[in-house]
Amino acid sequence: MRESMSQIISFHKSLVFGADHAGFALKEYLMSVAEGWGLSVKDCGTHTEASVDYSDYIQPVVDEVKKGAVGVLVCGSGVGISIGANRFQGIRAALCHDHLVAKCSREHNDANILVLGSRIIGQDEAVDCLKTFLETPFEGGRHQRRIEKLDQFRSDHG
Repeated sequence: MRESMSQIISFHKSLVFGADHAGFALKEYLMSVAEGWGLSVKDCGTHTEASVDYSDYIQPVVDEVKKGAVGVLVCGSGVGISIGANRFQGIRAALCHDHLVAKCSREHNDANILVLGSRIIGQDEAVDCLKTFLETPFEGGRHQRRIEKLDQFRSDHG
């Protein structure tokens, strides 16, 4: 059973968004939708469609996620920005293209950053991914054990 938006709002303290120029328009749209749901939103840029490097917008989002926010990163394909975000300890950024991937990323991987490719996904599907990402709790159990094994890779191999 899906939670109501009021339950989602009470659970999630804040959302933090970051995007490059290719993701700017979708980021702006998703921020307005999230604000319409009553969620607190922080914008870590970019603030125009002028060409920028997506890598410049990852760390500000990561820093907020480490403080407890839920992150959303958007670039053209979503690939580069997700690779970059996943280089940070404790970050599990999931590139999602539909609600099922968003759901599984939360249930099975405890993803803490939703990543979207603005050239891959439309606005309606992006909203569905965001809503699903926010609604879906981590299942824990066997999935927690798997996450711990992945975290050990970083410890063992730098």
